[in-house]
Amino acid sequence: MKKGFLIFLIICSYFTANSQVNKPKKKEVPVKLKDTVKTEVVEIVTKYNPKISDATKIKINPVIQLSENTKKKKLAYTIFSAPVASTFIPKSGVVKGIDVGVKERIYNNYVAAGFGNYTSPYTEIYLHNSNRFESEFGLSAKYNASFDNIENTVLDSNFENFIASIFYKKEGRYFDWKTVLNTKRSQYNWYGLPSLDFNENTINTINEEQTYNYFNVLGEIDFLDSYIDKSSLSLSYFNDRFNSNEILINLNTALDLPLDFISNSLKNMYLKTSLEFLTGGFTSNYTGDNELNYSIFTAGLNPEYKTTFGGFSIKLGAKIFGSFDTENSINNFLIYPDIKIETPIIKDYLNFYAGINGDLKTNTYKNFSEENPYVSPTLFMTQTSEKYNVFTGVNGTIDNSFSFNISANIKEEQDKPLFIKNNSKSTGTNTTLNSISLKGYEFGNSFNVVYDDIKTTTLFAELEYDFTKKITVGTSLQYDNYTTTNQFEAWNLPTFQTSLIGKFKSDKWYATTNVFYVSERKDVLYTDQFPSTSNGIQTVNSFVDINLNGGYHFSDKFSSFLKLNNILNSNYERFANFNVQGFQVLGGLTYKFDF
Repeated sequence: MKKGFLIFLIICSYFTANSQVNKPKKKEVPVKLKDTVKTEVVEIVTKYNPKISDATKIKINPVIQLSENTKKKKLAYTIFSAPVASTFIPKSGVVKGIDVGVKERIYNNYVAAGFGNYTSPYTEIYLHNSNRFESEFGLSAKYNASFDNIENTVLDSNFENFIASIFYKKEGRYFDWKTVLNTKRSQYNWYGLPSLDFNENTINTINEEQTYNYFNVLGEIDFLDSYIDKSSLSLSYFNDRFNSNEILINLNTALDLPLDFISNSLKNMYLKTSLEFLTGGFTSNYTGDNELNYSIFTAGLNPEYKTTFGGFSIKLGAKIFGSFDTENSINNFLIYPDIKIETPIIKDYLNFYAGINGDLKTNTYKNFSEENPYVSPTLFMTQTSEKYNVFTGVNGTIDNSFSFNISANIKEEQDKPLFIKNNSKSTGTNTTLNSISLKGYEFGNSFNVVYDDIKTTTLFAELEYDFTKKITVGTSLQYDNYTTTNQFEAWNLPTFQTSLIGKFKSDKWYATTNVFYVSERKDVLYTDQFPSTSNGIQTVNSFVDINLNGGYHFSDKFSSFLKLNNILNSNYERFANFNVQGFQVLGGLTYKFDF
């Protein structure tokens, strides 16, 4: 078997060796062959399906560098744990209810009408409407009068007052705006004749009536989130029956100025700016027929900064004014302090406050006529400078039912206005002077305004106590000591005045009582007919006036009211020779409703 397999291997090796020997090549004769393959263009279309492995990969990774401010900071904190002993022991019992009273329904509109003795009609109306578009509309009007004369007055002493106002307000996304139109008309009489023997012919010649008219347009803008807090523009016109006229324009803007660019710990500064222009005139002065004109422009700045330090609340500010009296060619640049500090002595019960401030006040014919409607249309107009007002006091509450405020202050005013009686140009028999007919205010029955530098020391206290939810009593007392410079007295200013106010309110009844006391005042006496000099001092007696105002609610909509004035029927004088009405009764009804 082995021999046979060996012989087979030898034979295979022999044939393999012979197959590797190269045989000599024969010479080839070229033969021309015919090409039978046609020339054609073959387009091969196929779909390319790439694989992930075919994509070229980016070998460089991006490097992100975080700023130091965006890196997270490690929060470190500690907890101070102290055991607290619980003293709460629950007890079973009956739940007690709280008497919050009956919720009163508030109506947007009302009308009231009444009538009283001295032939005194009274009407009042108030209308208000708002809608879902955040706009408001309101109208109010009030009329009261008295057509009967005061006892023992030979001239007409009736009066009329009408006041009306209409407004529209719109709330916006960035600011709210409001426009208001105000008007007022008042009619009074110069009925306070001096103690002269006026004959009937002279009395019948006197035309004692005076009428005041007032018109005002006011626009306000209140910004919601701005450096400008609010701004208002007011244009007023005032005149009277004797062609006196007055125009007053006020532009006031309040700014919130940030101070954090100086230091992050500083708060905003509040800055009030004001521009005021007053112009007007009277057809004559009291001594002759010369016109009295006035024109005053005033620009003001009032920066104010509030902060706290060491338990004190501090207000730091100043009032800066530039005043330009173009009629008299007088210009002034004035700076006043505006500082106040407060701190609690007994927290939540007793507070102490003190400060110093000053101001520049613009006197107007309208303001004088409202304070004393019997002034003559012959006034000299100027500004009053409150050079300083130093004050201190305490206020607080006790048991949330008794509140009080007690203060003292000393102030010095330059050119403070004082009302003083005009001298009569009639002896009681004549109705002309130098062949010129006397006007209705030239019979010693009107007042002029004089100015003086006065220092005033004031003590003031006001208290209020809530006996119950239904009864509240309050009182105020004020004592003033005047030191004049040129005048003999602080004319027509009381030294002491006080008031007592009591309020009662239940579900159906309500009442308010007011008791006023005003001490003696001083006015001037003259030696003879104008143009005589002053001869002495006339004392205007002190008086007490008690008033009561109450009513009854028949329902939520209907109620009645009753006003009792001068209950003591005192025939006192508000100003020299001007007696007031005696006991007065006025009653009526009020109706409240919604549209």
